Amino acid sequence: MANFNAPANIAETVISKVGVSKCNLSTGSVTLLGILAGAFIAFGAQLATRMGALITFDKGISTLVFGSVFSVGLMLVVIAGAELFTGNSLMFMSVLAGKAKLSQMLKKWLIVFIANFIGSMLLVWFMYASGLVSGAVADKAVAIAQAKVHLDFGPAFFRAIMCNWLVCLAVWLALASHDIAGKILAIFFPIMAFVASGFEHSIANMYFIPIGMFLDPTHSITWGGFFHNIIPVTLGNIVGGAGFVSTIYWSVFRKCATK
Repeated sequence: MANFNAPANIAETVISKVGVSKCNLSTGSVTLLGILAGAFIAFGAQLATRMGALITFDKGISTLVFGSVFSVGLMLVVIAGAELFTGNSLMFMSVLAGKAKLSQMLKKWLIVFIANFIGSMLLVWFMYASGLVSGAVADKAVAIAQAKVHLDFGPAFFRAIMCNWLVCLAVWLALASHDIAGKILAIFFPIMAFVASGFEHSIANMYFIPIGMFLDPTHSITWGGFFHNIIPVTLGNIVGGAGFVSTIYWSVFRKCATK
């Protein structure tokens, strides 16, 4: 037996098992797992902020470490188990294959998106109350949030496409592995790449922007700025995951995945 799952086998798993099981999860389970995913991604985001603030001797190394430590978030989601809106773009393969209804998927997406926000805000509250986001770390958090809320629709949208293209590929690669170490390595490189490249992730921004908002001494970061970012980033994430991963791989492997 091969020590990894071939792409056609991954497609079959996503279509017949992963997507269908996610569509059939109860609302309560989806909500709780969605809250966990929002918190898990926020754990990665807060660690990335801290490392980005504390590593000042070289911008390139700081950016690389920022992206590297952020990957812990998706590792927790995939290996510990949680429901993440961006990764759930892969559910679209089950819809394309006729294994799940579009209405089922959209309902689960909405619940997970809201639950991810609740989980993210929980970590915002905990980090703010902990006093750990102070000094240079607070300055870094505010700078990140400022950059995101002032990003125009077009750049935000296209950065989000590339982001979730890589996020869904990270999940895809993790499904190729039979062991935990392989899954960790599979997740690490695509996530490091998207964060270090400056791409936009809607759920991560549910932590990055609010924590900066609460710490901003000028009060120039607002909920209006939050939605100015989240709307195009969410749309781009959907295109990146459902379009460039789910649709393309379904088109390539649909014969062997739906036989």
